This record gives sequence, C-alpha cells and structure tokens, in this order.
Amino acid sequence: MTQGNSGRTVVLEKKETLADGVVRLTLRNPDRSDFPQWQPGSHIDLVLPDFIRQYSLCSPCDDPSMLQVSVLRTPNSRGGSKYVHESLAAGTEFTINGPRNNFPLQDSRKYLFIAGGIGITPILPMIEAAEAAGREWRLAYGGRSRSSMAFADELEARYGSEKVLLYPEDTHGRIDLQGLLGLPRAKMLVYACGPAPLLNVIEDFCMGWPPGALHTELFSAAALDGSGASAEPFELYLRNSGLRLEVPVDKTVLEVVEEAGIRVLSSCRQGVCGTCEIRVAAGEVDHRDAVLSEEDKASGETMLVCVSRAAAGCSTLSLEL
Repeated sequence: MTQGNSGRTVVLEKKETLADGVVRLTLRNPDRSDFPQWQPGSHIDLVLPDFIRQYSLCSPCDDPSMLQVSVLRTPNSRGGSKYVHESLAAGTEFTINGPRNNFPLQDSRKYLFIAGGIGITPILPMIEAAEAAGREWRLAYGGRSRSSMAFADELEARYGSEKVLLYPEDTHGRIDLQGLLGLPRAKMLVYACGPAPLLNVIEDFCMGWPPGALHTELFSAAALDGSGASAEPFELYLRNSGLRLEVPVDKTVLEVVEEAGIRVLSSCRQGVCGTCEIRVAAGEVDHRDAVLSEEDKASGETMLVCVSRAAAGCSTLSLEL
C-alpha cells in the first residue's frame, strides 16, 4: 500500500440530503474532464479549511465524470462533518487527494456484505461490482432507524428484499449476525464496514471462518490504546532531513514531526484512514493502526505515524522523512 498525496482541484456540483444527518457530495473536475479509474473500496481526502478528512467513494465506478461521497454529521464532530453540513456550498472549489484503496474487493464466488450506518458507503460500489460480475451476494444493513439509513430504499428497490436485508434498530432490532455468520460458508468472503463495536462482534463470529474470509474497514476510530504495548520515549531519526527528535510518552510521532516543521499529509489522526503512512528506514515498530494488513505490519516497511510508535526495546526509529 502506498501513500497517494497528489492533489487535484474539484468543484462541488451538488450537495443533497439523503437521510437524517447524511448529505451526498457530487464532485466534478472544473474542466468537466474524467477522473482516473478507481476500484471499489477506495476513498479520497477532502482538503478543507484547517483540516483534511477522508471519505469513502460511493459513486458508480463506471462513471468517471464524477466522484461522490456521503458525509454523516457526527455529534462529536472535530470540525469536518460540521463544516461539510453547514458551510460547504455548491459551486465551491477545493482540493482532494486520492483516490486510495485500503479496502480492496477481492474476487470471490460469493460475498456477504455487512454495513452499519454510514459504513454503507464503501459497500455500494462493491455490490455493483459483484452484481456486474454475476457473483452471488447478500447485504445486511443496519442503522438506528429507517430514516437514518442512506440508500436503503434505493438498494431494496433495485435488488429486492431477498438480497438486501435491512435492520432499522428501532423496528427490527440489530443485524442477525448469528444467523449470518454462525456457520462458516465455503467460498464466501465477508466485507464489513461500520463502527468498532459492530466490527468487533463480527470478528468474533468469524473466528471459525477460513483465514482471509473477513475484510473490515472502520468508519470511526476504534479504541486503539496500544494495550500491553510500550509507551516508552524513543529517539526518532528523520533520514531525509537529518533531524534527530525525541518522542515523549505523551506525544505521537506525527505531532513531534510537525512541531519540528516537517509537513506530513494526515487526515483522521486515529489510525483508521492510512493517509499518514510513512516508509520505515530502520527500527522495529509497534503498530497500533487499523489499516495495515498483518503482512504489512510483519514486514515493518511502513507505519502510520499518527498512532504507531517504536516497539518495546527499540531506542531509535528511523523514517524516510
């Protein structure tokens, strides 16, 4: 996985309300040219005043004339969703980074898609791809209420209630994970996106499934507290700039690097988007993110500097910065 940091200017053509607290943004190139091809599971960064925020693409992959993202207004917004909902207006030009893909759809004969709330957004292009390829698939989609579930009516009308299982919690209860995941199914991949509590339960149910069957993506931060991991201070060597910095226990690598005047592209700052992935030149990493695969973490070639640190016993970590 590589960090894509080249930006492009786009214009917000349309902002529309899809559900309670959810708006969809339709973006186009100012000259109306097509966007580069992207794959299901991809996301982009919206570079807005004072912050960068990452959102999954939910537009059709086969329509390169536009990109669409849907944004949930969160009660504890750190500024991103509030700005999008209250201040971002049609006709505004701004920069985006990407697309990048940390959640790629692998080929399979059968798929089970599970979405919680705004986690439906990266699942939409996956469903279109599975349907176009003639693959067998089902979707289980849960939310607080039907009125809060963006795309629910559209999905049910297009694909039918046998393929699209809707679980508005106020009327139908929570997603029937026992019925969906209680018994492993051969040649089926599970793709799930949603809040950490939902994904934690899904992971528990899939313990008995074949290795590699489950693929997940968080749309909000998990409790990435590094339990049992080192919280020791360590030295940071930035090989490209020649700086040696001290990372104390109460600061992240990203914060220390920024304080030294080195700019690093970042977005979520919680280890869930992959924007701040940096190549490691030397040293052992304590990975605390929810993005890198186990293989990526084992290789030690890159790290997410917003949450990960030097491993216990590693006094110096060297980065390509």
